[in-house]
Formats: sequence, C-alpha cells, structure tokens
Amino acid sequence: MNEKTGQTGASRITMQDADIFTAEHKAFRKTVRKWATSLAPHSEEWDEAGIFPRELFKQAADLGLLGIRFDPKYGGLGLDWWWTTCFAEELVHTANAGINMALMVQSDMATPIIDELGSDELKREFLEPAIQGEKIAALGVSEPGGGSDVAAIRTTARRDGDDYVINGQKLWITNGTRADFITLGVRTGGEGFGGVSLVVFPTDVKGFSVGKSIKKIGNKSSDTAELFFDDCRIPARYLLGQENAGFYYIMTNFQGERLIAALSCVAGMKKAVEDAITYGKERKAFGRPIGKFQVWRHKLVEHITAIEAARRLSYFAVDTFMKNPRAAVREITMAKLFAGDLSQRVLYDCMQMFGGFGYTTEYPIGRAWADARLITIGGGTSEVMKEILVKTSGL
Repeated sequence: MNEKTGQTGASRITMQDADIFTAEHKAFRKTVRKWATSLAPHSEEWDEAGIFPRELFKQAADLGLLGIRFDPKYGGLGLDWWWTTCFAEELVHTANAGINMALMVQSDMATPIIDELGSDELKREFLEPAIQGEKIAALGVSEPGGGSDVAAIRTTARRDGDDYVINGQKLWITNGTRADFITLGVRTGGEGFGGVSLVVFPTDVKGFSVGKSIKKIGNKSSDTAELFFDDCRIPARYLLGQENAGFYYIMTNFQGERLIAALSCVAGMKKAVEDAITYGKERKAFGRPIGKFQVWRHKLVEHITAIEAARRLSYFAVDTFMKNPRAAVREITMAKLFAGDLSQRVLYDCMQMFGGFGYTTEYPIGRAWADARLITIGGGTSEVMKEILVKTSGL
C-alpha cells in the first residue's frame, strides 16, 4: 500500500494483518466520525418524523462521502474499497441506521452502475450532481412480486422510436419519496433473466407517482416508498449498458451492496457491545454493577470474539473483491450471511442488558435492535445467501 496516497497496489492483505489502514485512512475516519456524531442528538427526532433533512446529502457530499470510489472527472475521489470501509464503519456513529441506509444507497447502490456503464452525457446529468449531493438517487429493483428474485421483474420498458415507455410498480424503494432519479430495473425482453435491462429514470417524468411512504419497524428516518409508472416516457439514451443485460449488471451491483451491508453490520454490532459494556459498568443490581455478573461477561466476550471473526471475514471479502470482483461472490455472501445472522443474537443480548430501558426508543440500543432486523432481509435474504453458497460450494 502506498503510504502517501493510501491506494493499494499488489494487495498482500491477509487475515493475520493487524492493521491495514494508513494515517490518511485514520484521518478520514476521524472526519466521518465527527460529522456522524454531530447528527446523533437528532436521531430520535428524525426517526419520529420518518425522514431526515435533505441537506444531509449535501453535507455528506461536501466531505467527499458520496463519490469515494468514483471518477474524479465527475467529482469523485478515485479511491478504493478500504476508504469505503472506513466510511461504512464510522457512519454508525449517527446512531441512526435510516440516515446511513439512505446515504449508502446514494453512494454505493444506485450510482456505481452509472459510474461504470454510463455515457459521459449520463454521468454529467445524473452522477455528477449525485456526488455533489444536489440530486438524490434511488435504486429501483424490488417489486411486489419479487425482491431477491431479480429475474421476476415485471415493470416493462417498451421501445417507441427514440424513447422507452415504462409501465409498472416498484416497492421497498429507499429514498423513493424524494429521489430525483432512479437506477431502474425494467423488462425489455422476454421472460426470465435474459430480458432485464437497466435505465436511469428521472422522477419529473409525466406518469410517475409515489404511492405512499411505507412505515417500517426500523430504519425509520429513511423514506421507503412504493412507486408507480404509467406510460412514462424517457429517452432511450438513458439505457445503461446493453439492452437485456441488466440482470448481470444488477447481480454484480449486489456484490457491492452486500459488502457494504456486512461492513456496516459489523460496525453496528461493535458499537452495541461497547455501549452495553459502558452501561454494565454504570447500572447496579443486587449491590454490584451488572457487568460484573458472569452471565454477562461470558456473553459479551463470546460476542466480541464472533464480531472480530465477522470483521476479518468482511475484510477478506473486501480484499478479494478489489483483486477480482467476479471471484468474490462466495466471500461477500459468507460475510453478509454470517454478520447478518450474528447481529440478531448480538443486538438481542445487548438490548436485554439494558432491561426496560432497552425497550424504549429513547435509548439508542432499542432503535439499533429494530434497525438490525433488516440485515437478514435487505440486499438478498439470508435464505438466498445460503442458496448462493450451495451453488458456489458444489453442493
């Protein structure tokens, strides 16, 4: 790794490396943490409102957080996944998973495909203002009849001269109520995975409407919507890549989304355990701090050990992904599955340690417990992760 730029050359990162981050990485971490921590006092307020201020996108952009790996020609930083790792891990200090989800959709789910496949014209029109926080992006793949099953997409895009005419519905779309554009999965061909394409869809098009903002158990400050497309006409030049090749693009994009999910999940678990340890030193029962009871000490060290294993698995997935994205499916799938399932146990126990206070929204641990439930569902359920591993394991 180049100590001046923080960029990786021929990667030699192994599971045994104690510290893979440079001084530049650590300074970047401090910047992200300082900003994220400044937002934490508003967390409960924004959860209750069901949305956070739009200006946070601009604040994140001013810190360079919305285009970490993107081409500097369009305002990106041109860095690598270790910088994204720092971003994902430090963002947890917002104490608000809804904010984190919305920003990561902007930076790592809806826009990477545009950075990779978009024409210069498309990048100028959509990617550049997204990196600058001037336009909000959403990823439109999930539908009422299929979330993880991308090949089941029903929203159609019919070619009509120099335009596509789009009809259909999307569901569970993060940033959906206020997105300026959507990286949209549509059906341009026959049944199955071979007929799916990707287009950039500006939401000011006639015929587009937001059905409702969905009320969720967790991630409450992140607006999640159902969207409707009724004879929406967009220029055919908004196609990303090749027509009918969208399934491949979406599945490739899923790898980055799942990697971000694993990294964020590990950071969330680590913070929950740290908060539980602090609380265990302060709260007394039967004449001594509850953290001194063996039952809690044993649970916490078990979780600390498992979280470290999840962190190392996630880092190994990052390293593999940087070397060869196509070869990292197995490692990324394992990381998301392991971290996601582990989080359900870790957050349960940490919340339990807080007793009645943990069951309130006033304490961050209660909101974190509810937020963590999404990790085994979003970006591909744990069951889908297992099916992928069955295939990659030759079973």
